[in-house]
Amino acid sequence: MLVAGKAFLVSDVLDEVFDKVTGSRIFRNRDILSPDYIPDRLPHRENEIRRLGSIVAQALKGSRPNNVFIYGLTGTGKTAVTLYVLRRLVARARDLGVDVVYAYVNTRQRDTPYRVLADIASAVGLRVPFTGLSTAEVYARLVRALSRRSGVLIVVLDEVDWLVRRRGDDLLYKLTRIGYELPRNAMKVSIIGITNDVKFVEMLDARVRSSLGEEELVFPPYNAQQLRDILWERAVEAFYPGVVDDAVISYCAALAAREHGDARRALDLLRVAGEIAEREGAERVTVEHVRAAWAQLERDRVYEVVSTLPLHARLTLLAIIAKVRERGVATTGEVYDAYAKLAEAVGVERVTQRRVSDIINELDMLGIINARVVSRGRYGKTRIISLSVDADTVLEALRSDPRLEELAALLRRGGRRLLQA
Repeated sequence: MLVAGKAFLVSDVLDEVFDKVTGSRIFRNRDILSPDYIPDRLPHRENEIRRLGSIVAQALKGSRPNNVFIYGLTGTGKTAVTLYVLRRLVARARDLGVDVVYAYVNTRQRDTPYRVLADIASAVGLRVPFTGLSTAEVYARLVRALSRRSGVLIVVLDEVDWLVRRRGDDLLYKLTRIGYELPRNAMKVSIIGITNDVKFVEMLDARVRSSLGEEELVFPPYNAQQLRDILWERAVEAFYPGVVDDAVISYCAALAAREHGDARRALDLLRVAGEIAEREGAERVTVEHVRAAWAQLERDRVYEVVSTLPLHARLTLLAIIAKVRERGVATTGEVYDAYAKLAEAVGVERVTQRRVSDIINELDMLGIINARVVSRGRYGKTRIISLSVDADTVLEALRSDPRLEELAALLRRGGRRLLQA
């Protein structure tokens, strides 16, 4: 009876949870606030849509469009605009009887050349086994498949910097030059590369840069008013009438504008605020719900980013926290000295100071730290490093690595012995 009673109590709890969601008058269509949702209209991106559309429109005549390199900060609409334009392009091509297809590959998720090629092959109807072939064989099969088909294939490589940083730019070079391996009447291939890193092109081999960068588009960040317009358009469809008001939308827009005009962040914020209101059984979304959503998203973002960092980046971050807690800020040299001691403590060979400097740049780009260059007169320039996020959240994420668990725990307790051991 006790077990049955417990089961009954659990059942009651679940019924209560399910009833809150199914009986909620908060969301009418929650999916509209998803970053993956492509609406019928993209406010404040008309110029970018027109520019990209004019480039890829050559495909409607059976010609290969120029390769395009698109860059801008996270959440500036790069992926949404690209997919919006390509879907419209394919629909128009179908009406004209022209064979135009596109392959969208997020290289952060499909992070090996094999998987990237497999996804591209799938777009032209070529099935590739999940494993078992060499990358060279998959590429050769793709070339043969393109040789047997006419039309235009547009390959979108989203977050292309992620692939190049880890695997080099050999695949990118091959894809930008694939036309030279195809007969004249074969399917033509155009590449669209998308990145959040505005300095990424500087990393590429000169040959890749010249091939990929035939056309370049820069997406500026949204301002608070533009984010407000975007949120209102989505909110009208996502929520029931009267659930959100101008104060909530404006607050979400203002917070996201502070984060470099990130529309994805603004949509996540509004969605999570609605979910919190729904779980509470509230009838409306309030500014307090937005504040709670901001705190939750910030914790989740920091934890996710730190948890996926390579070991030496984690050690560098641990060194930064140690020095910042000791002195308030840190210089690159101080961070490297601390990093070297930590690397020795966990028994790994340390990397060079230049590599740690690159890691600091990457952490700065991720928004985990702030690294600003200051002049020291005749002593040259140095970077002053400070944390941009909650240190305890970072340390909690670092503790998930068994190699760093003890060091992170010691630092979280405020131990000054960390770098003296």
